[in-house]
Amino acid sequence: MTVLIKNIGQLATPLGSSAQRGKAQGEICLLKNAWLLMEDGVIRKIGEGEAPCIPDAKIIDGEGRLVTPGLVDAHTHLVFGGWRAHELMLKLQGVPYLEILAAGGGILSTVRATRGASQEELQDKAAAALREMLQYGTTTCECKSGYGLDLDTELKQLRAVKALNEAQPVELVSTFLGAHAVPSEFAGDRAGYIRLLTDRVIPEVAKEGLAEFCDVFCETGVFDAAEAEEILKAGLSHGLGAKIHADEINPISGSQLAGELRAVSAEHLIAAPDGGIEKMAEGGTVAVLLPATSFYLDKPFARARAMIDAGVPVAAATDFNPGSCPSLNMQMVMSLACYKYRMKPEEVLTAVTLNAAAAIGRAHRIGTLEAGKQADILIWDAPSLEHIFYRFGSDQVKTVIKKGIEVK
Repeated sequence: MTVLIKNIGQLATPLGSSAQRGKAQGEICLLKNAWLLMEDGVIRKIGEGEAPCIPDAKIIDGEGRLVTPGLVDAHTHLVFGGWRAHELMLKLQGVPYLEILAAGGGILSTVRATRGASQEELQDKAAAALREMLQYGTTTCECKSGYGLDLDTELKQLRAVKALNEAQPVELVSTFLGAHAVPSEFAGDRAGYIRLLTDRVIPEVAKEGLAEFCDVFCETGVFDAAEAEEILKAGLSHGLGAKIHADEINPISGSQLAGELRAVSAEHLIAAPDGGIEKMAEGGTVAVLLPATSFYLDKPFARARAMIDAGVPVAAATDFNPGSCPSLNMQMVMSLACYKYRMKPEEVLTAVTLNAAAAIGRAHRIGTLEAGKQADILIWDAPSLEHIFYRFGSDQVKTVIKKGIEVK
């Protein structure tokens, strides 16, 4: 099917098929009075001025609105059982997370709920979240496991993602995060749990083709840098790209490890030191920052400007999960990145499209509006890029196009 979008007030897009860093992160293409032609789900041509006459093409009138690439959420924990709303008052009262955990709450509460849910129940719950994500303009989404912490449940989570990817419009990319925590049954045997991951679970995940990446929560009290390296190297040996939750609370060398391993991405990075930032720049690692988590937990915000200035490609994502960020709104993430990271609108757009796509191995296909790229497109109820940051708090996405088909 041939589709022509005409009367685009402003078309805003980064360019290229790899992550943009430094000054280049803010150098995007801005076209006025533009048009875009797509055919069979692929962008064929973009131009300015009067739109061409294409016989039999479906016409979409942009009505002077802003058009951008679809949003890419490069860090979520989409599939999980239960919620943890009951912990909100504890957090507001200042109860430390470790106390909540000791009382049976925290991640172990979600692990119990996820283990107890069927794959169908997990899929139904995640499908509802995906419908909401789509409304806010997310067209591609990374999904981490990590609420099973055993072979059967980790596989169940990843199989749920695989089934959902085939059943609804949002494109899903799977990441194995069995190293999210040490489960209670291995409380006295951390080395035994790591052996389970490296010797049994990772090989099975790879054998079934259930994930593209392997992630580790490298943090004080979870997995140290040496343990994270062992797990990530096991993933690499089975063809899984390396990702790492790094330096969220304490700088324990996670960001340095990311750069040394040339990890695809390092994520959170609130406490990343200068040395870690330098290593990520050297290794070409994308920094996936999570401003909505900082907002929800009332924690500091990552040093996005220092990372951009050092030549680290910066992406921004939701971190959607039941404990530390129960929000899946990428528009909110964009606003927070602008206001709290002091990123320019152009830099933020790159962060949630091209750089986010690079963080999940998709920059060759999505993340920009260019001939040959997949037609994942948003029409905003706004006249310009600046306007969507100015009007924070409103859902400003009017039309969502995924692979050339209107889905909102």
